[in-house]
Order: sequence, then structure tokens, then C-alpha cells
Amino acid sequence: MAVRYLKTGKPQEERSEDDAKVRAVVEAALADIGARGDAAVRELAEKFDNFSPPTYRLSQDEIDQLISEVSPRDMDDILFAQDQVRKFAEIQRDSMKDVEVETMPGVILGHRNIPVQSVGCYVPAGKFPMVASAHMSVLTASVAGVPRIVATTPPFEGRPNAAVVAAMHLGGAHEIYVLGGIQGVGAMALGTETIEPVHMLVGPGNAFVAEAKRQLYGRVGIDLFAGPTETMVIADETVDAEMCATDLLGQAEHGYNSPAVLLTNSEQLAKDTLVEIDRLLEILPTAETASVSWRDYGEVIVCDTYDEMLTMADEIASEHVQVMTDRDDWFLDNMTCYGALFLGARTNVANGDKVIGTNHTLPTKKAGRYTGGLWVGKFLKTHSYQKVTTDEAATLIGEYGSRLCMLEGFVGHAEQCNVRVRRYGGKNVPYGEAAE
Repeated sequence: MAVRYLKTGKPQEERSEDDAKVRAVVEAALADIGARGDAAVRELAEKFDNFSPPTYRLSQDEIDQLISEVSPRDMDDILFAQDQVRKFAEIQRDSMKDVEVETMPGVILGHRNIPVQSVGCYVPAGKFPMVASAHMSVLTASVAGVPRIVATTPPFEGRPNAAVVAAMHLGGAHEIYVLGGIQGVGAMALGTETIEPVHMLVGPGNAFVAEAKRQLYGRVGIDLFAGPTETMVIADETVDAEMCATDLLGQAEHGYNSPAVLLTNSEQLAKDTLVEIDRLLEILPTAETASVSWRDYGEVIVCDTYDEMLTMADEIASEHVQVMTDRDDWFLDNMTCYGALFLGARTNVANGDKVIGTNHTLPTKKAGRYTGGLWVGKFLKTHSYQKVTTDEAATLIGEYGSRLCMLEGFVGHAEQCNVRVRRYGGKNVPYGEAAE
């Protein structure tokens, strides 16, 4: 395969060193929260957020006051976005059916979709107040029917961000805490003297939040490993360098370690995009962040064919994949590893992030190979059940079960089947032997 890199980012070894440093910080912080509860949470909040109110949970009066600070136009925009997210989440929820079927006479199998009973939603706000993340996590959990929804967000410029808190409250949060980073997700997952632990953590965040979720997984459920934002632009000569450069930098501004990749079969477009990125970085207000991401994590890859582009795209498995080619639906039909697709030049990742209705919490670091993004189904647990309603079915299934248990050497298992064969079938099966 003829693949050429016109630009590469940090070597993988350096990226791994950064990850190791984050792991150590998170491990120590979570251990401290587990041991000292509220006291540790407060020390971490003072250290990382310089924020120490009497209590980190917002009262209803405080929530109402913050909501009153949101302008009518901003409130209308928030409600519009939430309406789009709610509509799509409701359609997804309706697609998930409870089932019950009689697979053979007297044997009934089924499953029920039951909401997770408590969820902690993390909404980033340290660098940028991510209002949309409240829709994606809190509101979607509410549509799923989660009975206890806890939301945390860091202070923004020294106080709770009014728009974020409004979105959390309107989305359906039952408890709202102004806590960021490791202390926010750690308090929700581990619990403290004042915060009851949750069953599941969801929401995006920086490298420390993502690592905290990874270390807490197992103790609680998580939605997915949502690390620093990733974006890939797949483009051919049907679009120009301005479009490609804008879409790449639009996501690179998230943080200092947000990978952005251009994948193209046009070397001229690749070269023009590199020039255009340099031009835009001179005028982009968030260039201080985006330029570092582009320098350390930006890549430009040129392939000879669309098939090569497809292979590379699935190998990279980027979180956001913007496709602008003469065959966008071909990529939709054939790509298998990604977070979300944004098809055509009229579409863009920012609309997906903020308003269009699909969820923006998506898999990163190649997790798109084995999971999709956050959606209403992540908040639902599918539990199976079975009923045997006739003596004949209990006997027949019991006989098969007895023999299959003995095949594996599980005599106690076999006796669970045998006692039913004896009781409901009237058959004489010697103890510890397989049914005939």
C-alpha cells in the first residue's frame, strides 16, 4: 500500500510516557478519596480548581439563581439543542424492545431492558464550559429512565457556569455538584460522607478524567474510554484546503493533545491544507491550544486509492470522521471502526458536538474497533429470564441438561436437572448419574 506521511505527530514512545505520568497522578488521587472521602475531595478541588465553597452540591435556590443569569437567546438555544437530542434518544429507546417468546411448548424465554439505577455524569468546564455535554449525558440518561442522575462540573472562571448548570437541570439531573477532574468522577464513583456512590460513570473529559474512569471501571460501569478529542478528515479533490483546515483545527482547539488527521488521495490538497492551517493559526483566537495539538498530534497522510484510504481510516479508528469525497455513502457502507461519521461538506463535527441530535461522547484511542458511542442504550441493562410451565418441558429440558452437565463433569449441576426429571417426569434417575 502506497501511503505517504507529509506530517507526523509525537512518536508513540513520548505519548506513552505522558500516559504513564497521568496514570500515577490518578491512582494516588483515587486512593486518597477512597481513604479520606470529603476531606480529600476538598483538598483536590482547592489544589486543581482553586475552589472551596461551604458545600460543593448546589441547592435549588443556587440552581434557580444561575438559571436566571442565562440570557433568553442562550436559553432558547439550549432548549433547541436538548429537543434535538431528546427526539433522537427517544427514537433509539423505542427501538429497544422487551421480548418474550415460547421457544418450544412450555419453555418461555425473554429479556427486559432495565435502567441503570444511578448514574454520574461528568460535564467538562475547566477550559471551555461544555454545555452540550449535559444534553448528551444527563438528558440521555433521563430518557432511559435512570432514577438517580448525579452531575458534576468544574468551576469556570471561579464559579459555576450558569449555562452548564441550566443544561444539567433542564436535562433532568437530580443532584448537581461543582467538582472537576479526578475529584469529581472519584467522588461519584467511590462515594464520600456526603455523596452516595453511583453505579455508572459517563461523560467526556481530559486525560485525567479518562484515566480515572479507566481505573474505576469494574467498581462502577462506564460508558466508554472517552479521552482527548480526535478528528479525521477524509477528503478528495471535491473539497478545498480551507474546508479541510477549518475542520481539523476546529477539533484541535479542544486541548493540547487532540489528534487531528487529514487522510486524502490528493497530494496537492494535502500540501494546500498544510499551508492553510498555518494561515488560520495566525488568526484563530484559540490558536495557542490548537497550534500545540497540531504540532504534536497532527498528521497528514496521502494514499493512492480510496481503498487505501478506507484501510487506513479503519486502522486509525478516529473518534470523529469527517468524510468529504465523491463517494461519501461508500465510506458509510464500508467503514467499520470509528466513533461517528459526518458525511458530506454540508455536515460538520461541530454540529454533531452541539446541536444536531446524535451523541457526542464517542470512543477514542481506537476503542471504535469494539464499541460505539454513548447512547440511550448504554443506560439500559438487558436482563434475560426463563420460565418452564409444563411437566413435559421440565422433563425434556432436564434430560438434555443432565447429560450436558455430566459431559463437563458438573455432577451438582446435573442433579439440578435430575431432580426435575424425577419430580415432573416420574423417571428414576440414580443420584449422580446422567438422565437417559
